[in-house]
Amino acid sequence: MMTLTILLYLAVLAFQYGLQHLNNNHLKACGGQVPAGFGDAIEAETLAKASAYSLAKARLGLLSGLTDDLLTFLFIFGGLLAWYDNWLAQFELGFIGGGLAFFLLLSLVKSLLDIPFDLYAKFRLEERFGFNRMTLKLWLGDLIKSLLLSVLFFLLLGAAALWLIRSAPASWWLWVWGLLVGFGLLMMVISPYLIEPLFFKFEPLKVEGLEEEIRAMMKKVGLSVSKVLQVDASKRSGHSNAYFTGFGKQKRVVLFDTLLEQLSKEEVLAVLAHELGHMKKRHILKRMLLMAAAALFYCWLAHLLINWTDLPQLVGIDEASFYARAVILFFLAGILSFPLTPLFSALSRRDEYQADTFACKLHGQPEDLATALVQMSKENLANLHPHPLYARFYYSHPPVVERVARLRSR
Repeated sequence: MMTLTILLYLAVLAFQYGLQHLNNNHLKACGGQVPAGFGDAIEAETLAKASAYSLAKARLGLLSGLTDDLLTFLFIFGGLLAWYDNWLAQFELGFIGGGLAFFLLLSLVKSLLDIPFDLYAKFRLEERFGFNRMTLKLWLGDLIKSLLLSVLFFLLLGAAALWLIRSAPASWWLWVWGLLVGFGLLMMVISPYLIEPLFFKFEPLKVEGLEEEIRAMMKKVGLSVSKVLQVDASKRSGHSNAYFTGFGKQKRVVLFDTLLEQLSKEEVLAVLAHELGHMKKRHILKRMLLMAAAALFYCWLAHLLINWTDLPQLVGIDEASFYARAVILFFLAGILSFPLTPLFSALSRRDEYQADTFACKLHGQPEDLATALVQMSKENLANLHPHPLYARFYYSHPPVVERVARLRSR
């Protein structure tokens, strides 16, 4: 049984790394070609820099991924999971205490192992291509705050989930699902007010007249917004973005200050019109419902399989605690759900095209969105030449060259 599990795991890894290799080779072969419609905005030098940036990120991702996959293989199949499970059991911490310790220690070890890669990404790779604006002090402060928040929320959520599992052994899957969904909704409500301000400074828009135009555009489609803000993203990175957050009358528009520097007022409005398209088409709500349905299925399946006698034998273990069994199920879920990746990617790309169509009708100038995408691609050194198969499998957004071509064909 373990042999079959290993073969499935290695097959998934081989496919993943094969696609990445295909994508990298495609970029090396085509990376010097300026796409149609991009010639006026992107010079050959910038395109070469974008290709080098994409390849550098891919190499770092390959090293990080190989390290993570090797450690995962050793932990699951090399006897470390069984050793860790037995070692922790000797402390007799009880069901809730033992579970919290089991998963918290694993999470902390994973976070510590990720630190070298994050440091290199920020202070070598992003620095080399002109994106990093962080100091080591700021990075360390963000890391400490993130870890403290993660531990706090994990302890609260984990203790509640483990209590439900112990208290309702026959129906815990439904109660835990409700807990997870409720916690996710709560975080969406409180994050803009309690968590995001710990990392970023939000302030009113400084671009004269832009807030009024944003509110007027939203009024056209029957939506209102409580605040229109800009955030000091440039303190950390040169990358740009914009997003909506909040529910009901508490919706907020947030614009990166880097975006305001890179785009004209009309281009910013076109980008926000695209985001409004997601709201009016209920893409966010549909995605939340889909994720909730998937979570419900996984919770039910976990309840069904967690006590299956032969479950530990799938990874070569004779006996395993509830927590170790949960780790095994989570590992298997990652393998078995991998073939669904292109399906969810395709659904996401469909939503993006629908939002583009909505933006063109609302804003009235498809060229503004097209030039905004071109400019953002230039400023963010986006990969303009992904391999079609890689893009179909992984890309949640259509390749930018295809989006721009479709916008300009209207």
